[in-house]
Amino acid sequence: MDKLQFYIDGQWVDPAVPLTIGVTNPATEESFARISLGTREDVDRAARAARRAFATYSESSVDERLGYLDKIIRGFRAHLPELARLMTLEMGSPITFSTERQATVALFHFEEVVRVLSSYEFEHRMGVGIVRREPIGVCGFITPWNWPLNQVASKVAPALAAGCTVVLKPSEIAPLSSMLLAEIIDDAGLPPGVFNLVNGDGPTVGEAIAGHPEIDMVSFTGSTAAGVRVAKLAADTVKRVAQELGGKSANIILMDADLEASVQAGVHACYTNAGQNCQSPTRMLVHRSKREQAFEAARKAVETIRLGDPLDPKSMMGPLVSQQQFDKVQNLIQTGIKEGATLVAGGPGRPAELNLGYYVRPTVFGDVTPEMTIAREEIFGPVLSILNYDTEEEAVAIANDTPFGLAGFVQSRDPDRARQVANRIRAGRVYLNGAGFDRSLPFGGYKQSGNGREFGLFGFEEYLEVKAILGYPA
Repeated sequence: MDKLQFYIDGQWVDPAVPLTIGVTNPATEESFARISLGTREDVDRAARAARRAFATYSESSVDERLGYLDKIIRGFRAHLPELARLMTLEMGSPITFSTERQATVALFHFEEVVRVLSSYEFEHRMGVGIVRREPIGVCGFITPWNWPLNQVASKVAPALAAGCTVVLKPSEIAPLSSMLLAEIIDDAGLPPGVFNLVNGDGPTVGEAIAGHPEIDMVSFTGSTAAGVRVAKLAADTVKRVAQELGGKSANIILMDADLEASVQAGVHACYTNAGQNCQSPTRMLVHRSKREQAFEAARKAVETIRLGDPLDPKSMMGPLVSQQQFDKVQNLIQTGIKEGATLVAGGPGRPAELNLGYYVRPTVFGDVTPEMTIAREEIFGPVLSILNYDTEEEAVAIANDTPFGLAGFVQSRDPDRARQVANRIRAGRVYLNGAGFDRSLPFGGYKQSGNGREFGLFGFEEYLEVKAILGYPA
């Protein structure tokens, strides 16, 4: 499964420097594929190709772009099982989840942007002038390993629809699904240079994209620390920066909620994608009087989770993506114990039945206080912290006591009460009573969770500049 070339200017080409890295299957801890690591020279070649292509692609008609997107969608559907399997192999997502969520929601971004583009008005009259929206230019994308295709599609689809050209760096940890997407895009017949892919690591290829003078916008998904670095590099060329960064989302279970159902749903939501999910509700806020009931409901929920081979359709949770991620989560579990949190379920070490792979025991801590490390740091693993509150006011204050603001969750039998609490949570999205993850609605964060929005209409408009034309007769 070696994939040693890059996709630049409509062709698969050799890298400037022959340097490779293995892709590891986290369930077996063995390398099963190799990719090349790019250099600044590869990024420069891709960025210049994208700049040349932008001159004509930016002038393409809506119908032309819709035609390209339709071909990509048909190719995506035909290859969906293979895309799902690649994600299972490269980052450990259970095959059922890879198929029904990882691959399917990535496809949705292309389908959704077709809906937006089909009826979008790029010009309208305002007063004595015309307001016109135009593609921003060459876009550089730096994407993560936890949702390897979803985060690529959420950027590539609207950029292509808007008339922009693209230089993509997928995560070097989970690059194979993106490389298959590049083949699908190639088959769709886009003009050379419109879409380019260069593999590599963040400090080399990622930083080259962020600072390249031919790139007009960079969109980054990843850690807050890396996002700060990207923004600083982008500042020298005053390019637009969109970021979707870390999260430490609170799940407020109000007194009138169905406690057992809310806790069990909250546990499963926290463990989505083995907890490797930026908006996971990792802080569960429960009224102090219901402490014991919440602990018991959490234990019951953990007992229903089946870990195992991610290629087994019955597996509900696979391994973490890497040894590094496994070690980080283990250290934070030990920190929770050391700082005095009550271990309700799980704990350190691998599950007893699994002695191979980066598997983590689904873990729940109780009696967590807001200043504890596990209540403040993004763990990015299947670890839930239960915090107690005495008043609704205190619950909202705890929810907002974080540098992050990606998502929030509120549970109540009274939708109006839940809505009032949601309005007070400083986050880009708030889910009421188990609402689904609608990808047509804007997604993005407050505070150190980032800036800009993805998905649907708001995500599409991220790739457009606004121009005012004055003096043209009505």
